[in-house]
Amino acid sequence: MPPSKQPGPLTNQIRRMRFEHGEMTQQDLADRIGVTRQTIIALESGKYTPSLLLAFKLARAFGVGIEVLFQYAEESKPE
Repeated sequence: MPPSKQPGPLTNQIRRMRFEHGEMTQQDLADRIGVTRQTIIALESGKYTPSLLLAFKLARAFGVGIEVLFQYAEESKPE
């Protein structure tokens, strides 16, 4: 499934996790989870939010839970 444009304040730790796992390249990660390197680039730069299925694949590639790999910060509403 292609990722959708990022609608909100979702951050990720994909780049950090790649380096913590033997300096895995973007291509290595892409091959491991069945996407293109361009998808990994877009995810790391915050241009796209992954589908739920892709988020699970990414988390499992690193052996962590989704909440470790992705963080959602709710925007504060003006009072």
